Amino acid sequence: MLPSDFEIIDDRFKACVRITARLERLYEGCRWAEGPAYFPAGRYLVWSDIPNDRMLRWDEATGTTGVFRQPAGYTNGHTIDRQGRLVSCEHGNRRVTRTEHDGSITVIADRYEGKRFNSPNDVVVKSDGSIWFTDPAYGIDTDYEGHKAESEIGACHVYRVDPATGQCRIVADDFVRPNGLAFSLDERRLYISDTGTSTGSDGPPHMRVFDVGSDGKLAGGRLFATCTAGPFDGFRLDDTGRIWTSASDGVHCYEPDGTLIGKVLVPERVANVVFGGPKRNRLFICATTSLYAVLLPVNGAKTF
Repeated sequence: MLPSDFEIIDDRFKACVRITARLERLYEGCRWAEGPAYFPAGRYLVWSDIPNDRMLRWDEATGTTGVFRQPAGYTNGHTIDRQGRLVSCEHGNRRVTRTEHDGSITVIADRYEGKRFNSPNDVVVKSDGSIWFTDPAYGIDTDYEGHKAESEIGACHVYRVDPATGQCRIVADDFVRPNGLAFSLDERRLYISDTGTSTGSDGPPHMRVFDVGSDGKLAGGRLFATCTAGPFDGFRLDDTGRIWTSASDGVHCYEPDGTLIGKVLVPERVANVVFGGPKRNRLFICATTSLYAVLLPVNGAKTF
């Protein structure tokens, strides 16, 4: 019998995978693959290859990959809004943008109180149209994933852009390097990972969960989970509220109670994931040089 591509830690994970399923490599040739976003209407996936300053597009119908945009402003994380438009975090241009249906680009936010962001990293759109994003400094630390520069803000925060006014404000200011983020199914909680270990051995490799107020403010921020293999990066939820998150040895699956129940084992360090396919039961995985996918007996959460 072939070795499995899964590690079952808790019996609850057995219903989440088929041990006979195989991890597929769909593309290789990136320097740091990140930020996958799946477009169901076109059956294609867009993701970032940050150091190569390009966005790639994988077509599900043909299995082919091509360049979606280059140069791309050293984009990192992406998401799809409620109107089916691509929302992107650009390291190089230090901004959050939206690609309209006609291909034009709208700047959503590029400054806070007149100061340029560090390098927006990951983004999510709430059902009320508000846009939430993290702003660590990876794109200005060196010229590898952006343009080396001093931080104008002087810290790494999480922000919210109001859908009516476009006003951008800080919602969390106690992170070392805020990174991936996602709402719970009812949007009453917001999960945010901190990749602070990248700045030193004593940095936090964990994920926290906040309560989301009706006024768009966050409260709490208790520890949800600590990564057992490197830091968490990007992550997504399935339609039962389980969290599927990146880690150094693959994709870790957590129950909403914070229990690690299993892993999808990947031979490269994972940066981000997204559910896609016609039934939202194919997990696409951006891992260092490659794009992978695995078919699961669970479905990703609906996002629009």
